[in-house]
Amino acid sequence: MASSLPPSTSLSIPSTQPAPLQPRIHLPGQPPRLPLLPFSRALPLPLRLRITRPILPALPHALSSSSGGGDDHGHNNNNSGGGGGDGEGDAGHGDGGAPDDNRGEALFVLAQLGRKLESLPSDLAAAVEGGRVTGEIVRRFNELEASALFRWLLQFRGFRERLLADDLFLAKLAMECGVGVIAKTAAEYEKRRENFVKEIDIVIADVVMAIVADFMLVYLPAPTVSLQPPLARNAGAIANFFHNCPDNAFQIALAGRSFSLLQRLGAILRNGAKLFAVGTSASLIGTGVTNASIKARKAVDKDLEDEIEDIPVVSTSVAYGVYMAISSNLRYQILAGVIEQRMLEPLLHNHKLLLSAMCFAVRTGNTFLGSLLWVDYARWVGVQKVQEEA
Repeated sequence: MASSLPPSTSLSIPSTQPAPLQPRIHLPGQPPRLPLLPFSRALPLPLRLRITRPILPALPHALSSSSGGGDDHGHNNNNSGGGGGDGEGDAGHGDGGAPDDNRGEALFVLAQLGRKLESLPSDLAAAVEGGRVTGEIVRRFNELEASALFRWLLQFRGFRERLLADDLFLAKLAMECGVGVIAKTAAEYEKRRENFVKEIDIVIADVVMAIVADFMLVYLPAPTVSLQPPLARNAGAIANFFHNCPDNAFQIALAGRSFSLLQRLGAILRNGAKLFAVGTSASLIGTGVTNASIKARKAVDKDLEDEIEDIPVVSTSVAYGVYMAISSNLRYQILAGVIEQRMLEPLLHNHKLLLSAMCFAVRTGNTFLGSLLWVDYARWVGVQKVQEEA
């Protein structure tokens, strides 16, 4: 009977043999849930603050009563520089977010130094709020204030803008004025040689002009960190253009800032106009002093009446103004923006004494070259004549 059962029914008979283990594949559905923890999963408040803000200082100490919003319009802030500049912030030059980065960095440095924003000069504080200066500029200002002389000079915006761009600016100014008289006198002698004594009155005029002009030749083309506020909305297009030009056409722009080629050319034109006025004024003083000296000598020695001629005041002054606007302007802008800031400074940044010595040598050579060029130029345009041998 058992053999007549169909094969399928034999499976229903319980077997005493243990069934083999069969692996089961569990397809992923919902991920297994962790058991509830007996404590809150929210991190304690102090720990959360430490995680989210690991490096930021307590900004209220730096900001004090300031609005903290930063009125950064992204325009009308120049130079150098490296420099600072009026053209900072023509946003759209690929530095998006840089003003905010600069502002945060500057405020961080302020907090590190234990200073408040109100402790800075108003124009520098506004530049910090607007993100127009970096933390390095704030740190340099703090270091310069340690010196009584620098602290006094920092009260004047022109010196403040230049010292923040170049901490050796005052040394370069002293170099130029110190060697100016010696170098120019030597150059005059090199060009005139045997006629040096005969043309001594012209030499005096040149040296006096040099004394007056040397200061401005260093001051005007120097790279700056511009702290000028934005112009009024109703300012003309020309005023806005020159306001946005750097003080030095070749200076390095600060982080988050950029100057176009047209703005850098505008810096040459603007400084040329200023140096034309300076050169003309300096020449008026120099030739005036020289003519007064000639008249005094003629009053004492009547034999000099026919030997010495008065120097033409107007033509000499205009010629010297043109010379400074073109030759001096270009030479000093290249010297400060290219040779010193872009070549010597990066190479000798950590060797200030050697850097100062190199700047002294370069500026002395530039002063001597300028004197040689002036003598040739003055003779070429006819404001000075070569004295013939007797």
